Amino acid sequence: MNKILWRVCALFLLGLIGTAQAQSIVIDKAVARATVGKMPNGAAFLQIENKGADDALLSGSSPASSRIEIHTMSMEGDVMKMRALDQLELKSGQRIEMKPGSGIHIMLMGLKKPLAVGDKFPLTLNFRKAGKIETTVEVVEMKMPMKKGEMHEHHGHHQHHKE
Repeated sequence: MNKILWRVCALFLLGLIGTAQAQSIVIDKAVARATVGKMPNGAAFLQIENKGADDALLSGSSPASSRIEIHTMSMEGDVMKMRALDQLELKSGQRIEMKPGSGIHIMLMGLKKPLAVGDKFPLTLNFRKAGKIETTVEVVEMKMPMKKGEMHEHHGHHQHHKE
């Protein structure tokens, strides 16, 4: 009887450790930009706060798209350059805020249907230590902040690169 009780307690403690790791990463303010027409790709933005040990966002998935990529964006002259990242490092205590025009964002590649204002869809993010964390993304209307000489996202020239 003691062996069974010991095993049950051990499994319970292992479950608590897994929960604590998942809670060390906090996902907040997950939104996606509404798409126009039959745009094949979309963008999602969110906040990630790492309240635990160093970690990394490795990948993601969603039924809203064929695949998810982590991207950075920068402007070089009048050309928007996007680069896919293999992973996004998250130092202990670090908070990353993904927002339009800020550089880092989640690309929703191969949308299954257009993203309409008010829609919601699940997004699962895979972290090196915290594992899989699911959040809900709300589709909203967003305007891209523009600076003199810059073009609106998804218009004009842009290039995708894999790092």
